[in-house]
Amino acid sequence: MSFFISEAHAQTAGAGAPPGGELFQIGFLVLMFALFYFIAIRPQRKRQKEHAAMVSALSKGDEVVTTSGILGKVTKLDDDYVVVSVTDNVELKFQRSSIHAVLPKGTLKAI
Repeated sequence: MSFFISEAHAQTAGAGAPPGGELFQIGFLVLMFALFYFIAIRPQRKRQKEHAAMVSALSKGDEVVTTSGILGKVTKLDDDYVVVSVTDNVELKFQRSSIHAVLPKGTLKAI
């Protein structure tokens, strides 16, 4: 019967993983976290800070584009909301965080 079943040989006592393997694993995990931080977390925080600064610097008369793609001019500002004039008789109210970008002056007339 030993023809169909291969024999298993026991390992010799004391021959385990090479020394320092645990330290390598911990170092690898730290390196992966550092890489993830510099590739994903840090740039995202930078974008969030830039957006918060842009939203807090909004003023009356600024030409803006919203996250939904609506272009307009800021007519009223509140702590949490912005009123954007899209045309002569149409004003829309948005949350400040939904403002995507501030456009250069005269952009709406050029379009």
